[in-house]
Amino acid sequence: GFVGSAGKPTQLKEEEVGEILKQMSAETPRVKAGFRKGQSVRVIDGPFIDFVGVVDEINTEKGKVKVLLSLFGQETPVELDFLQIEKL
Repeated sequence: GFVGSAGKPTQLKEEEVGEILKQMSAETPRVKAGFRKGQSVRVIDGPFIDFVGVVDEINTEKGKVKVLLSLFGQETPVELDFLQIEKL
């Protein structure tokens, strides 16, 4: 394989290619959810920081939760990462 910059390719050794492929195929560590549907949570990161809502759906495969937040007097589903919320 080849990599490089400024239009100048640099050949990689077989071992280097193998190491890159190994890292790419390594499973990404998953964050344990620890959340349950109906649980109250606070948003701790992102544009909805400090909003409080209720967990509506949990997708452990993607590390996401759908939280119902009260926006403009309406409950609005917002998809967030596990790391963006905390239990109350």
